[in-house]
Amino acid sequence: MKAVRLLLAAAGIGLAAYGGWLLVPQLPAAATWLIAGPILHDAVAAPLVGLTGLALGRVLPGRAWRRWIAAGLAVTATLLLIAIPLLWRPHPAPPNPGLQDRDYPVQLAIWLAVLWTGIALGATASHLRRRHLPRGTGEHLEAG
Repeated sequence: MKAVRLLLAAAGIGLAAYGGWLLVPQLPAAATWLIAGPILHDAVAAPLVGLTGLALGRVLPGRAWRRWIAAGLAVTATLLLIAIPLLWRPHPAPPNPGLQDRDYPVQLAIWLAVLWTGIALGATASHLRRRHLPRGTGEHLEAG
C-alpha cells in the first residue's frame, strides 16, 4: 500500500510540475486574474453581499428566510465572479467549437433563475415547516 501511495504522490507531483511548466508562458495573464480575483472578491463582492444581506435581514420574516437569502447571495456573487471573464471578453482566443460559441449572458441568467427559484422554494418549505411545528419543538431550530 505504501508503494502505491508513493507512486500516486510522484505522479501527482509530476503532473503538477508539468502544469506549472505549461503555465509559464501564460503567467502575466494568469497573474492578473490570480491577483484581481481575490481583490475583486474582497473589495466588491463580499461587502456588497454583506450589505445586501444586512438590508434584507431587516425586512425578511424570520431566520429561515435570512439564511436562505444569505446562501443565495453568496452563490450569486460566486457565479458572477466566475462569469466576469466570459462576459467581459467572450473570445480572447481563437474559438473552440462547443466551448466559446455559447450565449454566456443568457446561460448566466438561466442559472441565476434556477438558483433563486430553488432558494424561494427552500425558504418557503423551511418557513412552512417551522410554522406547523407544535409549540416548543421548534425553539432549538431558531437558536442557531
